[in-house]
Amino acid sequence: MIALTNVSKTVTSGSQPLTILHPLTVTIPAGTFIAVVGPSGSGKSTLLGLIAGLDAPTSGSVAIDGTDITKLDEDGLAKLRGEKIGFVFQFFHLIPSLTALENVSVPLEIAGAADATDRARGLLQEVGLTGRAHHYPSQLSGGEQQRVALARALANNPPILLADEPTGNLDSANGRHIMDLLQNIHSARRTTLALVTHDRELAALADARLVLRDGHVVEHVGVDVVASRSVAGSGGQAVAGAS
Repeated sequence: MIALTNVSKTVTSGSQPLTILHPLTVTIPAGTFIAVVGPSGSGKSTLLGLIAGLDAPTSGSVAIDGTDITKLDEDGLAKLRGEKIGFVFQFFHLIPSLTALENVSVPLEIAGAADATDRARGLLQEVGLTGRAHHYPSQLSGGEQQRVALARALANNPPILLADEPTGNLDSANGRHIMDLLQNIHSARRTTLALVTHDRELAALADARLVLRDGHVVEHVGVDVVASRSVAGSGGQAVAGAS
């Protein structure tokens, strides 16, 4: 479902190049729940942005379901994201002037769904917010706002769900609730779920794991990786990386 081949990302910091993500080759099979773990600045959010086509790699290619998204124009990327990828972020990014129901309806209406409102109600029910449909974001708790954001991410039934620190702004109880929902969605829908987190306890819930440090993969479990230097594999063996 997701294949990265020799993908790297370098930016200019001042007058010097700064490599945020060193060359990485990894395939994430359809239906996998993978956690991308590492401290701030390790490159994990950059990796998620490259998978989503929100950023372009400096080198290499990113394929989603066999389509090389690095060769798509902005319209092609928008179409692919609308059909195949849902997003959940640390900051909820709800439209403050719209109710929970209206926020979830937006991607359905953009896609031309005739039953957008009914489907949005069903999604709010799925995340346990039936009674909050007509509340505005300012009237919802942080955990409720994140559940609305999750329902919105699922609006077009995407086969891929990308979650970037989805519990980062929540207390432990609400964070646990969001993780339970993500696990249930992954199990029920067989969604490919990529979770970015710095929390190793959350990462332990996943089928597979990538651990990043300073833009390098330093550990991987459950997926095959070729990286820019030797990394620890799932069997404790080092996997030789590309130079």
